[in-house]
Amino acid sequence: MMDMTPFSLRTATPVALRVHEEKPSISIVGLGYVGAVSTACLSSLGHKVIGVDLDQTKITQIGAGLSPIHEEGLGDLLSQGVSEGLVTTTDDLTQAVRATDVTFVSVGTPTAADGGCDYSYIEAAARSIGMGIARKRTFHTIVMRCSIPPGTTMKIMTPIIERVSGKELGNGFGVVFNPEFLREGVAVEDFHAPPKTVIGATCERSANIVARIYDPVDQSPIITSIETAEMVKYVDNVWHATKVTFANEVGRLCKPLGVDSHEVMDVFVQDTKLNLSPYYLKPGFAYGGSCLPKEVRAVAHIADGLGLDLPLIQNLGRSNDSHIAEAITMVRMTGAKRVGVLGLAFKPGTDDLRESPILEVIAALRAEGVEVAIHDPAITPDTPLEGQLAYVQHGSPGLRALAPELPALLRARVEDVTEGADALIVTQRNRTYTDAALSADCEVIDLVRMTPERPARDGYNGIGW
Repeated sequence: MMDMTPFSLRTATPVALRVHEEKPSISIVGLGYVGAVSTACLSSLGHKVIGVDLDQTKITQIGAGLSPIHEEGLGDLLSQGVSEGLVTTTDDLTQAVRATDVTFVSVGTPTAADGGCDYSYIEAAARSIGMGIARKRTFHTIVMRCSIPPGTTMKIMTPIIERVSGKELGNGFGVVFNPEFLREGVAVEDFHAPPKTVIGATCERSANIVARIYDPVDQSPIITSIETAEMVKYVDNVWHATKVTFANEVGRLCKPLGVDSHEVMDVFVQDTKLNLSPYYLKPGFAYGGSCLPKEVRAVAHIADGLGLDLPLIQNLGRSNDSHIAEAITMVRMTGAKRVGVLGLAFKPGTDDLRESPILEVIAALRAEGVEVAIHDPAITPDTPLEGQLAYVQHGSPGLRALAPELPALLRARVEDVTEGADALIVTQRNRTYTDAALSADCEVIDLVRMTPERPARDGYNGIGW
């Protein structure tokens, strides 16, 4: 099989890919919610679409231009597609593959008995698709749209298609993962005005084919790897569930306090610079500083006093602590006896050490006899700590433990930290630290992802990536 990294793009990047050719014909296997909507909407863009399912009721209804589900505008589009000769249905997937250029796979992926994903429908579809491709001379593109664990497309579906068809990926057929982001009730509207179009692909040819299909509704699709596209679908839905749970916990907190939770959240969502934005949403190190740890604890304490069970909010601190513990474990695994730390404050551009998470790492290492040297561009041995210590006397054990010896651990030059170190921890992103990390002759634990791509060298590890 081909390399699973995308053809020329190594990161998720919006691109405009347009080729002015005849519209490809499309077969769609699985006429459930996503499949039915896709059939109608793709036909409305001028594609000939063959809907495939084993359920004769769905085949009959969609074949007659009738919507099998309650969805605004779907019946009208299906009726139009049938009347214009663009929509037909069948139960023969192999023949549908032979008769079309692209196959969208929207079969069910129910929960298996062990709590994982049931692949049986995907495997059955792959076998039928493979039989269809085996009898074709032209290139065929398979577009996976199911919610599946990362790796499923390349490790489960593609090998079946290769085995049954007798052809290799990239030579006779291409594979794409194209997650859907359709909201029930407004799915037709979402299709024509998508929040984003994600195309995970292994070759430029397949990426272009699918980008061309979506060109009328989105001229800047995001082209990425198949595995990233698979994971995006899961992450999107988990994030939506997190938002629902967070808002519900805010409501349960506000009610006994006599606060209007809807008014609170109406104000909250107006902040699109921090609250509803990409800010804070990149995997990195634990949160710290004078506000977040203190106020998470305060809200959890209020909830405890009210007898409320708010598992998401009350466990934020626990999750943060486990992330700090992971960093400590990563250092321990290096076996380092001398550790350099680049970045001490809780974020760049400040000398604020209040609840800086790296302090907990350093304190744990020092307690185990590890020698530590530290550099921070904003902190010197003369940086006053008395006020910060008073502020966090009940919240930052790391700072309390290190305060007496911290000045002696600080170094004026980066070289004084890196020279002789067995391991280097980087907590802040700047050019000097990046150069030092990339050239270091020791293990590097990068807690902030210094570069867009993981450096191709042994002994360089990130946390959460």
